[in-house]
Amino acid sequence: MDPSAECIAGVDEVGRGCLFGPVFAGAVVLTDDAAVELLAEGLTDSKALTARRRAHLVPLIESAASAWALGQASAREIDAEGIRIATERAMLRALQRLAQPLELVLVDGVLPLRLWMGPQRTVVRGDSSCAAIAAASVLAKQARDGLMKRLSGRFCGYGLERHAGYGTAFHRQALLKLGPTPLHRYSFLTKVLAAQGRVV
Repeated sequence: MDPSAECIAGVDEVGRGCLFGPVFAGAVVLTDDAAVELLAEGLTDSKALTARRRAHLVPLIESAASAWALGQASAREIDAEGIRIATERAMLRALQRLAQPLELVLVDGVLPLRLWMGPQRTVVRGDSSCAAIAAASVLAKQARDGLMKRLSGRFCGYGLERHAGYGTAFHRQALLKLGPTPLHRYSFLTKVLAAQGRVV
């Protein structure tokens, strides 16, 4: 017997490839009707949406979802355990914050969520083909981008409000000029700084 939509969560991460800050994950449970409603509003993979469209969708997702939650893993955890484990921890934390039991978790991508002990299914390009995963990606992306904007006032000169911690040319030049902050992922910076003879 197939699980009810109200017992299925979609989970996705954002910020996996960044040089700075935590990796975020979202988890969302949608009924079939809620999924149809959100898709009609333009819900799709967060990377295909403008910041304005994401901002429009966030309150709609939060209102329509049966449950939703966010999780994150810090730059320190990424350095200590590697990005895959840290990403899985962020996903697990999001799932554990859902206030209802789950019968199935839909994980974006091809890699299973090894820390989740319940039933799960990987969905290739799930953020563009599964409404619950897309909704999770939008919530996580918007939350992480908001954090980066707030942190840009604390760590000036890196352009965090512009690139959200990704390794743009501006960000790499700022790293070479200013050096890394305590919230940079030092394990990601070896090549960037070694090019200038700097040691992480």
